[in-house]
Amino acid sequence: MSEKIYDLIVIGAGPGGYVAAIRAAQLGFNVVVIEKRATLGGVCLNEGCIPSKALLESSEHYAKTQHEFADHGISVSDASIDISQMMARKQGIIDKLTGGIASLFKKNKIESIRGTAELIASEAGARKVKVTRGEEVLELTAKAILLATGSEAFQLPHLPFDGENIINARDALSLTEVPKRLLVVGGGVIGLEMGSVWSRLGAEVTVVEMLPQLIPSADGQVAQTLLRSLKKQGLEIMTKTRLDKFSKQDDGIHATLTTEKGEQEVVCDKILVATGRRAETTGLGLEAVGLQVNKQGQLEVDENYQTATPGIYAIGDLAPGPMLAHKASEEGVVFAERLAGQQSKVHYDVIPAVTYTWPEVASVGKTEEELKEAGTEYKSGKFFFAANGRALCTGMSDGFVKVLATPESGRILGIHIIGPQASELIAEAAVVLSFGGSVHDLAVTCHAHPTLAETIKEAALAVNKEAIHG
Repeated sequence: MSEKIYDLIVIGAGPGGYVAAIRAAQLGFNVVVIEKRATLGGVCLNEGCIPSKALLESSEHYAKTQHEFADHGISVSDASIDISQMMARKQGIIDKLTGGIASLFKKNKIESIRGTAELIASEAGARKVKVTRGEEVLELTAKAILLATGSEAFQLPHLPFDGENIINARDALSLTEVPKRLLVVGGGVIGLEMGSVWSRLGAEVTVVEMLPQLIPSADGQVAQTLLRSLKKQGLEIMTKTRLDKFSKQDDGIHATLTTEKGEQEVVCDKILVATGRRAETTGLGLEAVGLQVNKQGQLEVDENYQTATPGIYAIGDLAPGPMLAHKASEEGVVFAERLAGQQSKVHYDVIPAVTYTWPEVASVGKTEEELKEAGTEYKSGKFFFAANGRALCTGMSDGFVKVLATPESGRILGIHIIGPQASELIAEAAVVLSFGGSVHDLAVTCHAHPTLAETIKEAALAVNKEAIHG
């Protein structure tokens, strides 16, 4: 039994937990991190954000050999796929990044313990955690405990994961061969990204989404443009559709879909369920310290990220808000700084969201649908990548940039991008919104030419019908 009292115990070493630990250590706190995985980095680095982007990049290179290189005068014959090498490259990236976090922990003198953590009842002023690692049980004490355990794939009752026929995103990132027919349940970020990977590599992919549009939180016009693009790439997309039942037969999995026109049967080899994620709180011992999750399965927190129980805090997917790695990291920094008495804050209105399909989708701020629902007056400006020189040179000219702003002052309310490098372009949009910028601010900022970023300037000019090239 340890008698050492830490300043902070962090449970979970994902993008929220490890960032919080490093910032707290920088501020002089004595920190220990408990992580159940063999490596640091959480879902994001080990089985989410990073491996999915690695496979998206690899699959995009292969798709270019099949469909785009000829336009550049480049002839590629007999291009083939080595899935094992693709997966090895992915794992190499994961190893490098998770190893990097371990080095940062060492540099910042952060103690790391591999094991399963459980909160236990304790007296006010000191909080306790039981850590189980194999047959060994430790009891740690700290002045504060941060819960940063992340989330797990949501499992539908009638589609239980078995790792073979019914798979989740983690399984889809580790397939050893290209499935001939893949049925994706869920037209959100994860479903579309994973569907894109395996479609590019040769799978016949069908995506079913219960709601009327893909990526339900996205701008409506952006979602429609993405739908058309994905269909053009060969994915079968079915909105307003749900999967009600399935059966395993000799020729594959027979899935019964309910559409607006009635029932339809689809035969596939694997079903990827990507219908969302839920906060991972199982086994944490919340009840022992008087905590209960809300209707969304998360913990309510105050401005310091403290839960209803003093001394226990929560960030990332455990706290209300979008389940995004960068949201968790921002909260990790702000949590540590507020614990040190600073008055930092996360600007939740300007957290960008990205979908790494082709074309990419990125947004920050309000959508037109949200502004209409709130009764907020606005003006809109749009500029298409098809009129951008750099986009045409790269051969990636699908999509547009949309800027939404107030009619009088021109203050920007939202920026939405579908097109090449949207994930990178959105950073400029987030900066402008963070400082309460206007379309005029963007319009008078000189953008290098030729660049994709010029589309943002032109879209801002288009709000007042002043676009030069539109």
